[in-house]
Amino acid sequence: MNLHPIDTGFFKLDGGAMFGVVPKTLWAKHHPPDEKNLCTWAMRCLLVEDGNRLILIDNGLGDKQDSKFFSHYEPHGEATLEGSLRALGLGFDDITDVFLSHLHFDHCGGSIKWNSRRDGYEPAFKNATYWSNAHHWEWATKPNARERASFLKENILPIGESGQLKHVPVIRSSPTENSLTGDLFPSVDVLTVNGHTDAMMIPHIRYKGRTVCFVADLLPSIHHIPVAWVMAYDTRPLLTLSEKAEFLGRAADQQFVLFLEHDPVNQCCTVERTEKGIRLKEVFPLSAL
Repeated sequence: MNLHPIDTGFFKLDGGAMFGVVPKTLWAKHHPPDEKNLCTWAMRCLLVEDGNRLILIDNGLGDKQDSKFFSHYEPHGEATLEGSLRALGLGFDDITDVFLSHLHFDHCGGSIKWNSRRDGYEPAFKNATYWSNAHHWEWATKPNARERASFLKENILPIGESGQLKHVPVIRSSPTENSLTGDLFPSVDVLTVNGHTDAMMIPHIRYKGRTVCFVADLLPSIHHIPVAWVMAYDTRPLLTLSEKAEFLGRAADQQFVLFLEHDPVNQCCTVERTEKGIRLKEVFPLSAL
């Protein structure tokens, strides 16, 4: 097995929204905003190369939205999904599986592209199986008012219409119960968490004797490691508090490698227990493993 970071560029989000109730005087020391209070974030995806499978975890914003949409988020940087795959000698048609941690636009926008006539949409990965789960799919296709702007139907509905969608078998008794699905792929387990959005999936990948966790929006950056540093975007922030505490405790005890999707600087980190709670231990590129 090989793991490859797939950079798809940067975008901007409001700093206050990204750090919730944490005062700006605190978070701005770590992540300085621009004159519009926007902070830069990565859209870093992960490619799992395992035998004859090429599993792409998340895929960024995509490029099919209009200029008005992009003006809100200011995508920038030289990296693109296509270019990052090409650097590995790969194209979209080589991907066998597209695993979507959740269906917010900055995680799944690259799933779908304009067709050749530009009068409709089609899957960008024509040979791939797309993976969501039934709980989250229902949540995203019948969105609540708070998340409607993040669940764009043009990113989501064509996946279902394509016949390429499959659901990870997530079993739970309530919307606040986490679950761990074993061996979705060889060496990959999936944890679901529900504070950010319903049934977001956190892949746990057994790699070179370590567990690499694609933490998605449970932990956007190293600056979100303190348990109380929770995004205002989260639909159930108190649940995120408990989910982060439980997950980070395991991460510290088992020395998980946390692969960071949105941290603009750091690819990976580990955490440790301290007198002040769970804190950052070290940062490093994925290639250091």
